[in-house]
Amino acid sequence: MNRTAELGQLNAVLAGRDGGDVVISVQVVAGTAGAGKTSLVLRWAHQVKDRFPDGQLFVNLRGYDPGEPVTADQALQRFLRALGVAAGDLPQDTDDAAALYRSLLSDRRVLIVLDNAATVSQVRPLLPGSGNSLVVVTSRNRLAGLAVRDGAHRITLGTLPEPEAVALLHAVTKDYRPEYDEDKLAELARYCARLPLALRIAAERAASHPYLRLDDLISDLRDESALWDTLSTGIDEEAEAVRSVFAWSYRALSAHSARLFRLLGLHPGAEFGLAAAAALGDLPHHRARRCSTTSSAPTCWSRPPRTASSSTTCCAPTRPTWCRPRKLPRTGPRRYGGS
Repeated sequence: MNRTAELGQLNAVLAGRDGGDVVISVQVVAGTAGAGKTSLVLRWAHQVKDRFPDGQLFVNLRGYDPGEPVTADQALQRFLRALGVAAGDLPQDTDDAAALYRSLLSDRRVLIVLDNAATVSQVRPLLPGSGNSLVVVTSRNRLAGLAVRDGAHRITLGTLPEPEAVALLHAVTKDYRPEYDEDKLAELARYCARLPLALRIAAERAASHPYLRLDDLISDLRDESALWDTLSTGIDEEAEAVRSVFAWSYRALSAHSARLFRLLGLHPGAEFGLAAAAALGDLPHHRARRCSTTSSAPTCWSRPPRTASSSTTCCAPTRPTWCRPRKLPRTGPRRYGGS
């Protein structure tokens, strides 16, 4: 999985090759569940570690995990300890902790990775302010407030191009299946919506069952009633990974966006235009557009690159039948902690 273009966008944040100032101080990497945001950022962080001589800080904010998310205050306490502040000297007030954090980073060059953020309130107290440190945030939410108030740039991570999706499937399965059938791998990739998480699970299933024909695996994915079980490892706590990431994304939608998403499960194809969404939701076009473009909506569907023929077309990152009304609970937006 190359993601060459996205890596190039991240590299562009760093000015020149001489360790000069960073071009921006906050970079958001947004995208749908299972798109590989964390993997991309960690891979890039490893590649540029020499550009941040004072080290790197990482925290999983657990914004879309089943348990309680990590608040900004909790993250600040961890970062301050990592920066050498003794436990007895840690400020208890969030504003005081944030001020000390910014002071400690003012003359350092540190890469700060805030993974899996759900809200701006989780992130903003963790921004270092002035200086040469860089914050990279991953989120299923666009976190538009960071762009408006903090000058953040955003990269939106989409599904993989078909050649990269096929290459990923082949890379995982080639030692177990020496035959290479590009057409069947391409069909398998399409049923996985070309999402890295789903692709890796399908590839692992194909690799661990070398006598299972690809035709049979594709047939299982084509069967709506068996699709979730097919994209399950069935062996550990990650067994329901695909189901879990989309269930938590769904719970983060507003009530109106969640209703529209459920109804879009009735659409016969994976792509749909604004008119179709409005008709299914019995909504005016402007309301349907708002439901599909609110900050948390991209966690469950995405928009392809703009072209003359698809400027108003959204494409679901999963097959619509994954999220028909019977598949997911009718829940409202989840409340997230933060300061």
